[in-house]
Amino acid sequence: MTPPVSLRESLRKAVASQEEIEADEEREDAVRATGCTPVAATTDRHRVKVSGVIRSVVLRPRQGVPALEAELYDGSGTVQLVWLGRREIAGIEPGRRLKVEGLVCSREGRRSMFNPRYELRARPGE
Repeated sequence: MTPPVSLRESLRKAVASQEEIEADEEREDAVRATGCTPVAATTDRHRVKVSGVIRSVVLRPRQGVPALEAELYDGSGTVQLVWLGRREIAGIEPGRRLKVEGLVCSREGRRSMFNPRYELRARPGE
């Protein structure tokens, strides 16, 4: 049984933008993925598990070495995932849900993870 929703929460959802509603849904989904930390709560040089949806995937060579980069969004923030030496990874595509584990670092003012372990998650409705 789901807990009752307060009037304030109902009103907030009624006037929220589509972007706010999607962010709330992503945060709730990330919390349900056991053991995950919200991206906004991650700190530099700590090993964490985060869960979210891939927003973009780009092949960006680094010093002559291929590097696949993906932006993971969990409703609280984004983390840049970088797999060095990879041109593509099956299943890593925009719109895909992913749970990753790795060391968070700050690179060019953005949260990043290099060569994280990952687990593909089912899309809603699957």
